[in-house]
Amino acid sequence: MTVDASIRVRTSDDVAAAVKDAAQHRAPLRIVGRGHWLDAGPPALAATPLALDALSGIVAYTPGDLTLTARAGTTLAEIAAVTAEHGQWLALDPFGTDDGTIGATVATASSGPLAHAFGTPRDAVLGLEVVTGEGTIIRTGGRVVKNVAGFDLTRLFTGSWGTLGVITEVTVRLRARPEGDETWAIAVDDDDALGAVCRAARAAPVAALAVEALDAALVSRRGFGGRPTVGVRLAAAAASGGGPPAGRGPPGGPPPPPPTRGGAAAPGGSGPPAAYRGSHPLCVGAPPTPRPPPAAAKK
Repeated sequence: MTVDASIRVRTSDDVAAAVKDAAQHRAPLRIVGRGHWLDAGPPALAATPLALDALSGIVAYTPGDLTLTARAGTTLAEIAAVTAEHGQWLALDPFGTDDGTIGATVATASSGPLAHAFGTPRDAVLGLEVVTGEGTIIRTGGRVVKNVAGFDLTRLFTGSWGTLGVITEVTVRLRARPEGDETWAIAVDDDDALGAVCRAARAAPVAALAVEALDAALVSRRGFGGRPTVGVRLAAAAASGGGPPAGRGPPGGPPPPPPTRGGAAAPGGSGPPAAYRGSHPLCVGAPPTPRPPPAAAKK
């Protein structure tokens, strides 16, 4: 076994055999999913790559129980496509693209802004199948939301970066997908305005799914001018209407003031921070539609 060689496995038994052989030869292995994020985390010693991308597929999915079991090489996009047919989703949004794998997401405990509402992978993972350093296949947790109490090995393996074993199968808790899913991009000028927006998001009648501050450089690349911006992601049932119609203020209230664009004040004064609404991800696609800021919508 050499560092230049790459081992590509298709089953858990393949993984167990590879780990046993590596242990016998005292040869280190580097666990690889899709290979998109190999420069993350602490430096790794030269090791033979153990590729899990072919170890993929949905093993079990019970929409009524809001649980799904998938092999480690299954991409987040595959899981999203299967669960969307039943109005459900895996509420994890790790940084990167959706062709990352569920195994890598759990092994690195990667999460994004949705952790604000739904928690991290340790809160979403119900059970695991793991190949230990001796090549033994073990299972932790279970495939139901309520498990028997005991040592929480599932949380121990989650975020261990493969140092405790190779994750080969993951069971996760799903959520009902909201019928309305909008992201408001609110431009701010300074830290005081940023704090005001965050306080308004926390005090709003509808709890935000995610809140994230974006610096001016990133906002500029997205085509929203050059001002720092706060993205607030909201969810609601379709019956709520998803907010007032485009171009109008809240029901019974005055029309919204002209928005600012690109950091320039609207005619007639600076007014409140500019607020734009768009579908997730953050206002991508069609030009932004002017909307009143959350503070105005509460009046």
